[in-house]
Amino acid sequence: MPLLWLRIALALYAVGLLYSLVALSRRSSSFARIAVPAVEAGMIFHLVSLVETLNAAGHFWLSSVHDLESLLAFLVMLGFAVVYLRYRTPTPGILIFPPVFLLTFAAALGKQPPQFTSPLLRSGWIFVHIALIFAGYAALLFSFAASLLYLLQERGLKNKSRGIIARLPALEVIDQIGYRALLLGFPFMTLGLIAGSALAQARFGATFFLDPKILLSLLMWAVYMLLLFTRTNAGWRGRKAALMVSVATLAALSAWVANYFSAVHRFTP
Repeated sequence: MPLLWLRIALALYAVGLLYSLVALSRRSSSFARIAVPAVEAGMIFHLVSLVETLNAAGHFWLSSVHDLESLLAFLVMLGFAVVYLRYRTPTPGILIFPPVFLLTFAAALGKQPPQFTSPLLRSGWIFVHIALIFAGYAALLFSFAASLLYLLQERGLKNKSRGIIARLPALEVIDQIGYRALLLGFPFMTLGLIAGSALAQARFGATFFLDPKILLSLLMWAVYMLLLFTRTNAGWRGRKAALMVSVATLAALSAWVANYFSAVHRFTP
């Protein structure tokens, strides 16, 4: 049943994906009135799938790539819902809906996914670490999407372009969305790294910090902190902030790829 609910969520997220494609080619305000309720309904089915998966496992269940893909997709959609309630604009979905659809599609395939082999997964406390880290990832991804929209809007205004540019929020609003996503995500990312470090230190000792996954994660956190510092104290806004978010997102992707080489977070077929 959890897989069925996830596939229903995928079908509803497909409406959001279609909205993204339509928005790139023509006016889509009328279609947005269909897409937003559809993806919100998809979130409900997605949540049911996650809860039923947990109940079926009877213990901590985030032990495969598909589990993580499903959780990350849900958290990103949760971020979209919060932004939509606050700003009443569906335009961030133009960049958010495609990766959410792809993550959910991968999780809904039903094939045996690569598994985590780390002995740390035997501890239920690892859920705290992963949930916090993924909340930080979701916020960073959302801020990255806002940064891309900012650069697109800025270029369109300079060139006096129309089309999709006319439907985007003002530059100040887009910048505010990206900044608030960062502010929300940084505490989650920090607490998640602290929780994971404490668990791994107790089991693996100091050698844990030489793992490539850990080194890249710490680099990502450092870039994240530098980004917030430059925005808060150096007054970086707009293009500079957008480029910094791109660097932080690249570091986050590198940390994820490192799962395939990590002795602590290794994936195996």
